[in-house]
Amino acid sequence: MSTLAHTMMTAARSADSGLAGSGELDRYPYAETPAGERAAARPWGGSDSELGRASRRGAASRGRGLHGQLVQQLGQMIVSGDLGADRPLVPEEIGQRFEVSRTVVRESLRVLEAKGLVSARPNVGTRVRPVSDWNLLDPDIIEWRAFGPHRDDQRRELAELRWTIEPLAARLAAGHGREDLQQRLGDMVEIMGHAMGQGDTITFSRADAEFHALLIQAAGNRMLEHLSGIVSAALHVSGGPVTGCDRPGDASLAHHARIVDALASGDSAGAETAMRQLLVVHPDVDRVVPAPREQH
Repeated sequence: MSTLAHTMMTAARSADSGLAGSGELDRYPYAETPAGERAAARPWGGSDSELGRASRRGAASRGRGLHGQLVQQLGQMIVSGDLGADRPLVPEEIGQRFEVSRTVVRESLRVLEAKGLVSARPNVGTRVRPVSDWNLLDPDIIEWRAFGPHRDDQRRELAELRWTIEPLAARLAAGHGREDLQQRLGDMVEIMGHAMGQGDTITFSRADAEFHALLIQAAGNRMLEHLSGIVSAALHVSGGPVTGCDRPGDASLAHHARIVDALASGDSAGAETAMRQLLVVHPDVDRVVPAPREQH
């Protein structure tokens, strides 16, 4: 086993540390909701409120700092529809419900605003925005939708998008001759093979995600690189630990290896075909697109 493979497999077995703390929080001037509108808003507290349910769902939100956890909980509520469009969000009420400071609340709302989920305007306050305003390519929103009531639509849309992005990336990568990236892609296939032999789905999944990120990087198209987060999110929410099938298997590994071989030989068409074959192995994609025809 290579040093890289050993290092990656060892790291995968250690517990996830999650994201770092919130760090230095900037001041963000959110307007307060007018008093009359506060009275009309549904209460945040109470065991039967939607926010109370979200609080319990997000209690173990991947070790994030306070503001990261609050972003996770509020984001899930908005995306699931528990907090509907135009719902006013009062910082004081949120802070009391989650027992966090106003600074944490404001930083969390600032993050949600950057994702297009909420808006803050003077004399109006902070309100939930309609779906048409959301940044649907944001990896967090992709994840929240994929594990919410709209999970089927989100996973289908991701599969359709990957069918467009990744075969093109494979074709372009074969024409760039980036030996350094090709070597790293080969390393990822080696890691996946060792992980599969040991039944280590976590390491397999991480190497798989790295493989697809590297492939998009190897395409040499900066606009495609900006879409790599979508692919990473799709791998995370695909319904299984890996992209190719419900569990690490020979078919998935073989398709990855064929992609690497095609890149090494500069076979653009072969790389594209191998990527399409890999994607079709996944049942979510099979319902969206036909299997690729073999080229003769």
